[in-house]
Amino acid sequence: MTSPPDPTLVRFDGPWRHFDVRANGLRFHAVETQRFVADRPLVLLLHGFGEFWWSWRNQLEALTDAGYRAVAVDLRGYGDSDKPPRGYDGWTLAGDTHALIRALGHSTAALVGHADGGLVCWATATLHPAVVSRVAVLSSPHPRALKHGVLRNAEERSAFLGPFLHNQLPRLGERRLTVDDGAFIAEYFRERSGAAWRQTDDFAEAVSRNRMAIQIPGVAHCSLEYRRWAFRSQFRTDGWRFMDLMNKRLRIPVLAVRGRDDAYILDSVMAGSRRWASTMDYRMVSGAGHFAHQEKPDEFNALLLELLSGP
Repeated sequence: MTSPPDPTLVRFDGPWRHFDVRANGLRFHAVETQRFVADRPLVLLLHGFGEFWWSWRNQLEALTDAGYRAVAVDLRGYGDSDKPPRGYDGWTLAGDTHALIRALGHSTAALVGHADGGLVCWATATLHPAVVSRVAVLSSPHPRALKHGVLRNAEERSAFLGPFLHNQLPRLGERRLTVDDGAFIAEYFRERSGAAWRQTDDFAEAVSRNRMAIQIPGVAHCSLEYRRWAFRSQFRTDGWRFMDLMNKRLRIPVLAVRGRDDAYILDSVMAGSRRWASTMDYRMVSGAGHFAHQEKPDEFNALLLELLSGP
């Protein structure tokens, strides 16, 4: 029987600096390039479901070259960060990000998030507006826009709700993610990415690394707790309070990006997020699916740098 992977295996060799950050009572594994400059403007990169810091490999160098301090973290419960049994609600996750910015020695940061990481960006910018200068989200609509889309749009409900509900089952959901050396992750990437990326060595490497990372003890459970709270809280007072607090319009620049071939998060629900952002630039990346920042990194990086350099 093969032993489960050690969390430190996500600390890959390369042009990276791996370090730990204590924030909000937890230890977070963080990564930046070896060429980092600490007093540059901070860009904090927050990955999506079933991934870890590696999803931002193509952004770390590009942002450093452009004069920013780019830091990618393993979110609570992922990679080599701590994996507590609780704390996967919107308030706590926003508190993690707020505390990370301070612990990294900055008073403000630009936040970039994909999927679940994007929802953390929306929450942090709304609940802790003083520390967020601007936001970029990929395939991650505002939580109120997503709820509205799932309730009112049959196409979005069909694309989103089935897989989401399957993850609610205790123990069965965890087994589904880890069985056959994380085969679910390979299928997840194949189903949601664009055809061009699926033919590349970079895709094969991303799948291999994420299959390993999902098998780290505790990761499968913690990754599902994000989605379990998001669903179950809709029927409880804590979820109602959170959605009420999120009903505010951001007054900072927001970039929303979606791969044109993303069949999971549809155009209508991304566009609907404009209601909660006074200045939102919505762009689609052709030839990309759910992972636009990995599938078409040059195109995404150009959009991101445009956001960061703007007024």
